[in-house]
Amino acid sequence: MRRTKKERQRLLSETIAENPFVTDEQLATQFQVSVQTIRLDRMELSIPELRERIKDVAAKNYENEVKSLPIDEVIGEIVDIELDNRALSIFDVQEEHVFQRNGIARGHHLFAQANSLAVAVIDDELALTVHSNITFVKPVRAGNRVITKAIVIGRDNQNNRTKVEVTSTVNGETVFVGEFDMYRTKGKGE
Repeated sequence: MRRTKKERQRLLSETIAENPFVTDEQLATQFQVSVQTIRLDRMELSIPELRERIKDVAAKNYENEVKSLPIDEVIGEIVDIELDNRALSIFDVQEEHVFQRNGIARGHHLFAQANSLAVAVIDDELALTVHSNITFVKPVRAGNRVITKAIVIGRDNQNNRTKVEVTSTVNGETVFVGEFDMYRTKGKGE
C-alpha cells in the first residue's frame, strides 16, 4: 500500500514520537520504503538520528535521577528508569567490542551493561555488586543492538541487599541473563 510522502512523513513523526528508539531499518520495513527515504524524511522533518534521540531522552529524563553512579559511567544508554523498580538500557555493539577472529562481542561488554544497569537502578548513593550469577545464552555480533532490562526482584533491608534480575535481548531473543545481589548503604525507607 503506497502512501503519499506527506502521509508517510506524518505517520513517521507519530511512530518516532511513540517510540524514539525505533531504527531507520525498522521504519523502512514498516513503511515499505528504503532506509535512504526514511533518512531523507527525518532530515526534512528535523528529526535527529537514533543515537541523538537516545542521548536526548537520557539527558532529559535520567541524568539527575540516577544516584549510585554518574550517568556517563553506565554502559549503554539508559532509556527508562524507575529507581528501586526497573531500568532499561540500549547498547549498540561496534567493531571495537568484538573479537576480530570471529566477530563475537566480548563478554565483558555485555556484563558491564548488565552490571552498571543493576547498580543504576538502586536508589542509593552507594551500590556495589556482592555476587552475580550470569549466563551468556547466545553470541552477540557487531551491529547488534542489545536491549537490557533490569528488574528489582527482592530486598533484604536488614542486610542492606537488593536482588536485581537482568535480561539482555537482541531482536527479541535473549542473549544474556543474570541475577545480581547488590549491597546498598541503607535499607529502603531509612
